[in-house]
Amino acid sequence: MATTTTHRRHVLALAMLVIVGIHILGNQKVAAASCNETLSSLVSKCSRFVQIPGPRDLPSDACCQAMKQVTVGELPCLCKFVTPAALKVISMEKAVFVARTCGVTVPAGTVCGSYTVPPNFV
Repeated sequence: MATTTTHRRHVLALAMLVIVGIHILGNQKVAAASCNETLSSLVSKCSRFVQIPGPRDLPSDACCQAMKQVTVGELPCLCKFVTPAALKVISMEKAVFVARTCGVTVPAGTVCGSYTVPPNFV
C-alpha cells in the first residue's frame, strides 16, 4: 500500500510539473506576441525620432504613448532587435533620449545589443 501511495504522489507531482510547464510556455508565446506588437507600434510612431540622420527632436505624443506601453518584461525581447544592422539605421542615444523624455525609466547599464545605456544625460 505504501508503494501505491508513493507512486500516486510521483504521478501527481509529474502532472503538476507538466501543467506548470505548459503555463510557462504559453506565457512565453504571449510575451513574444506582445513584444512584436510593441515593436511594431514603436516603429510606426517613433522611428523618425531615433533615426541616425537628423537632429535630436522631442518625441510626439503618439510616440510617448507607444513608449509608455513598453513593460520591463519586454525589454530583453525588444533588445534582441538591436542588431549590428539596426545600429546602422537607429541611434540608441536618440532612442534612450526619447524614452527618458517620455518619462520611461531606462536604467543606466541596461544592455541592448552591443549598446550599454549610459547614466542620465542631457
